This record gives sequence, C-alpha cells and structure tokens, in this order.
Amino acid sequence: MTDLLQGASRRHLAASLLQTRQALRCLALALGLAAMLPASAQPSGGPYGPVAQSYALPKAGHVFVVAPDGKADAAGTVAAPTTLEAAVTRVVTGDAIVLRGGTYRTGSLKFNQGITLQPYLDEQPVLKGTQLATTWEALPQNVWRTKWSQLFPAQPLGWWQRKTEGKLTPLHRFNNDMVFVDGELLESAGWEGELGPKTYYIDYANGYVYLGFDPKGRQVEITAHDVALHRTTRETHGKAPDKKGPQIRGLSFTQYAYRAIDIEGQRPAAGPNEEPTDDPIGISPESAHGKEVVGTLLENVSISFCSRVAGYFRGDKLVIRNSLISDTGTEGIYVIGSSDVLLERNLIRRNNVERLTGIFPSAVKIFNQSYRVTVRDNLIIEQPHSNAVWYDVGNVEGVFVNNHIEGAQAGLFFEISKGVVVAGNVFVNNEVGIRILNSSGARVYHNTFVNSPALFARDPRSNIGDHFGWHPTTGPGVDERVGHVFESNLMVADNAPVAGRWSPPRLALLRFEQPPMLCGKVTAPMSSKVDGNVYVRMGAAEAANRPLVSWASVADANCMSFFDTLDDFRKAVPGVEAKARVFINHSGAVFRSPEMRRFEPVGLLAGVPAQPVPAEARKVLGWPDVPHVPGAYPASR
Repeated sequence: MTDLLQGASRRHLAASLLQTRQALRCLALALGLAAMLPASAQPSGGPYGPVAQSYALPKAGHVFVVAPDGKADAAGTVAAPTTLEAAVTRVVTGDAIVLRGGTYRTGSLKFNQGITLQPYLDEQPVLKGTQLATTWEALPQNVWRTKWSQLFPAQPLGWWQRKTEGKLTPLHRFNNDMVFVDGELLESAGWEGELGPKTYYIDYANGYVYLGFDPKGRQVEITAHDVALHRTTRETHGKAPDKKGPQIRGLSFTQYAYRAIDIEGQRPAAGPNEEPTDDPIGISPESAHGKEVVGTLLENVSISFCSRVAGYFRGDKLVIRNSLISDTGTEGIYVIGSSDVLLERNLIRRNNVERLTGIFPSAVKIFNQSYRVTVRDNLIIEQPHSNAVWYDVGNVEGVFVNNHIEGAQAGLFFEISKGVVVAGNVFVNNEVGIRILNSSGARVYHNTFVNSPALFARDPRSNIGDHFGWHPTTGPGVDERVGHVFESNLMVADNAPVAGRWSPPRLALLRFEQPPMLCGKVTAPMSSKVDGNVYVRMGAAEAANRPLVSWASVADANCMSFFDTLDDFRKAVPGVEAKARVFINHSGAVFRSPEMRRFEPVGLLAGVPAQPVPAEARKVLGWPDVPHVPGAYPASR
C-alpha cells in the first residue's frame, strides 16, 4: 500500500484546509480542466472539491459556538464556547453548531434533529477519529508496543469468498483500526514478524498495538472512534427524531475507523460485521423508504482516511456538493435506498487503498432501490483498485452526466437496475468506461471514451440460488435486459490498452456480450439503437487483430460475433450504425491536448457531420436544440 500513500497530501493529514483547497485548485489545473474551457463543454472544469469561503454566523433558532478547548458548561458563544460533545446534546431542529478552527479528537456524536454544522468565518475545524499514542514499551528485536483500549476488530461480510480471495487478502485487513505515523497511514501486518518501517500489528486478545521502529520523536495516531456524526432515527438526548437531514458545510473529517458519517434509515446503524445496505430489505415501493431523514446536505466538506466508507447516506433529497472524498476503504460515498439525490462537483479519489479483493469496491455506490439519483460534473480519479460509480440493485432512472472519470476499473457500473441516462462524460484509461450488467434501458449519448471500452452484458443471474438472495428480483428479469441505446459517442484507443479483468485479448471498443449458456434462450438484442458513433484506433499496433464491436445474439456457434469493420457489422445486424464513422491506423491529432487532459476534438471530427441530439440528452446536458458532433465536447476548428 505504500505506493498508494506517498506525497505531501497523503503524508500530512492534518494540513490546514486552506492548503488542501490550494492543492485541489492546482490539481484541477494540472488536469487541464480549468474554467477556460468553452461554456458548452462537458465536463465544466470545476472547481471540484471544497471551495474556500468565509461562513457568517447562520440565522438559526439558537447558535452554539464550540471550540477544541471549549467548556462543557459554557454558554456556547464566541466569547464562551462550549464543547462539540455538549452542543450536540443540546441542539434542536433549526439550531446551528458553529465550530472554531482547530482539531477536535472526538466521535460518536449522536443526534436526531435537523441542524446546521459549519465553521466560524474562514477558520478550519478538523474532526479526527484518532488519539495520540505517547506511551510505548520497548521489546526485543526492534519492536515497540502500547496498550490500547479502543480497538475495532472486524471480519469480512458473509458473502466474501475466502476460498478464492483468502490468498490475496489476509483477514487482518478487514479490521477497522488504523495507525498513522507523522500523518502517513501504515499497513496492517499479521504478526510481529511482519513488522517493518511502514507496518503495524494489533494483538486484539490482549489489547496491544505494535510497531517495528522506535516511535520516539514521531507523532503516532491510532483510531479511537468508528464514527464522527451519527444521525440516528431513534430517540436520543430526550428528543424524538424530526425527519430532517443535517446541513454540514465547510468541515473536515479524517482518520475514522469504519465511517465518518452515518445517516440512518429504517434500521439502526449496522455494526462492522452486519450488512449495512439491507435498508429496505426485499422489494419496496419508492414511497416506503427514504423518508426517515430528508434533505441532508454536505457542501465544501472533506472526508479522508476512513477505514471502510466516508459515509452511509440514507434518505431522499440528499445533496453532496463540492466535497473531497479521499483515501477510503471499500466505498467513499454510499447512498442507500434514497431518491432524488444529487452528487455534483465533488473530487473523489483513491478508494480501496488497502487493495482488498472480493469486496466489490466503488468510490461512489448507489444501492438498493434508489430513484432518480443524479451524478453530475464530478472529478473521479486515481481508482486503480476500485470502480468509480456503481448503481447496484434495483435503482431506477439514474442520471450520470458531465463527469470526468479516469483510472478506474469501471467508470460507470450500472447493475440489476432499470433506466439511466449517460451523457456528456469523459472516460479516460479505465478498464471499461461503462459496464451495463443485467439491466434495462441504459441510454448512452455523446460521451468521450479514451482507452475505455463500453460494455453491455447480461447473464442468467436471478433470485434462484443467488448468493445475495433477493437482490436480483429488484431489477429486470433475464429476458427483460434490453432497451439500451448507444448513440453519438466518440471512442478512441491508442497503443496502450488498459489491462484488467474485463479486458479480453481481442478487445472491442463497443461490446454487447452474454455467456454461451444463454445461446438460443435469450435472443432479443440488448440494444434498441446503436448509431452515429465514431471509432478511432491510433496506430498500426492498435488496429491489428482488434475488432470494433462484439455482439451477442447472432447466428454464431456461441451466439457471439466480432466485427472488424462497420460494413461487416451492418451486414450482420441490420439497422445499426448508419451514420457512424471509423478511423483505423490513425496517426494525427484527435484531441486538443490529452497530456493536459484537454479532450475537445480537433481536426479529425471536422469532416464528421453534426447530428441532432435526442431531447432527453439535451435536457440533462443543458444543450440547445442544435446538431452536435459525436462525443462530449464540441469540435474545435
């Protein structure tokens, strides 16, 4: 893991929020996504992540000012701040907690009211889930240990397959504890013999944390809390829940075991060895879930270094905007059973930093019968061991628009769900740009795919004998996994295809696939329209022995065919790609500057006629009713 945890932004977790924001602005510029892009370009160019600003005291029922050195019995004013722990017990709906700058080593702050939490002016409060470890005992063989009472042992959930993953992921990686030395996250070891300068070991039976180097003169932080904010839907502090979500602005959360934020739904918050996503359990109408906490807002928030997830978010009308989600475990943002959700202009990077296998990681996961979740204009990068965004299990009519996704396993994974519009996105160097699996009605318009194939697939998976029980029943049946549209996209591959588990040797740019066991049983095409796309293969090596399209449900021995040319594809599948263009062995420029992540097309598309844009694509993109060349950006002349 040490190769994933280098650099100043990773080694110094307690750096000021101002420095973090400056780094994010530099990152946006380095990616070539600055605001100089044309107004009609997609994605917007940011800013992504937290935006520095000064917060005035809010107009609220009562404002409690808190400080790291506040007094629990103080009035909670600027002159006499109280503690964060005391304020949380006192607030009611409509109140606000204003945090002075500094580090709050605290957690398990439980509340059930619709409150506001924000900084005081431009100060930078940081909530940390660790405590300092200052007392160490020297042992033989260059080993030191400290007694530690707040430990968080955990196990993989029941669906994890040890028989296939046990050699790849040691069980101790599933524990939720973390140890940081001078701001750098160490990697867990299985016993004292594996200790080194970048590892730690925990003896859970006896309550000791071990290091393989002398900690003298070093700052050692060990997790002491497994949640920062816990918005419960149960009675707490003598108050009944009010069904209103918190408004959280400008705060930073870091170094929490398990998760930083947990917004409950119908069930109490799940423990580390319980399935957190079964809320609701079984098929549920939209009206029957997501109503317990409505309207949660996170804006200009930073969440980093949580051993499992940044946060579990349940409840309709959730908004997460201009936030940084970084260096998480199995997931970053986890949305469960919620409708009318908006995630926009967030910077999301480095999920699954421990490289766990068999756990289906995703930087953003939208799960379990969530309706109309919009993921718009986010920057999601540095995800080599994780998917970027995954709509999974029973989701309906999602919107995925104007995002830049780079370096992930799947840029967008849409599984066991019904209906999504995918438009205006840029996918760069992903194993697959999109993966649509066992779903129906994915409409994919005007995206730019760079070394990121598009994959539509179905298999026999159903609720009969499924490892996850009822999950498949929330999506379309095996013979209903149809109705996909792939129109006016730009697909470019160079001589360096991204290797991965979804990248077979003969890698097509556009893939419609199903296993041989469905041959003759499920024969309807997965797509209702494939047209107007542009395919580009750069250089002779890239063009050699690589098809443009793979296609299921044709008269082939395995019901799969591979097409090297558009003419062959059109002959075998009438009605497809009448307006498409293909450029093989292309050696000229395609984009303005891929090195600067400027993916506006140049030159090549000058001769490609613009096409009318479907109404639903124009609606989500905000484009006028005028023709547009394929891809996410207008062509540069």
